[in-house]
Amino acid sequence: MRTAAMIVSLALASCGPRLDAKEVAQGRRIAAGDQAPDFTLASSEGDEVSLEDLRGRPVVLYFYPKDETPGCTKQACSFRDNMEEFEKLDATVLGISLDTTESHEKFKKSHRLNFPLLSDPGGRAVTAYGAWKARSKRLSAFSIDRSTFVIDTEGVIRRIWRDVDVAGHADEVLAFVKTI
Repeated sequence: MRTAAMIVSLALASCGPRLDAKEVAQGRRIAAGDQAPDFTLASSEGDEVSLEDLRGRPVVLYFYPKDETPGCTKQACSFRDNMEEFEKLDATVLGISLDTTESHEKFKKSHRLNFPLLSDPGGRAVTAYGAWKARSKRLSAFSIDRSTFVIDTEGVIRRIWRDVDVAGHADEVLAFVKTI
């Protein structure tokens, strides 16, 4: 157990400010029905976004590993292509990764993304939502688990998808948002 905690701590140290294994484990306990952890993060729009400021409207919060990678691009473009429908439901879509705001700005422009991407270089929101996963055969032991959270107008998590397969995922999320 102690060895595993040390490995997690070392792996997370490469992701920005040091996070410990206990923080990562606590994040994994988040479940549908829980109050969504608040955060304030820098946005690709040049401002900061706080979850608390979005109360009163549904929020689709998705975590993804890295800008400009094939799976992440497909996922972002799928949300982009569904934005008109999300907007009809007054839903906000936010993408979060460890990338910088500069990387997000380029990614948005390159793929004409029509929703904010948030930068979490220290991994605090990723940890709060338990969106880490163990890697195998990579340089670092952890990466972001492609995860999506639907948060209702009161700030309660209503649905969680983990280890997302991007094919058809945005459509599935949209169908769920229509039910809340």
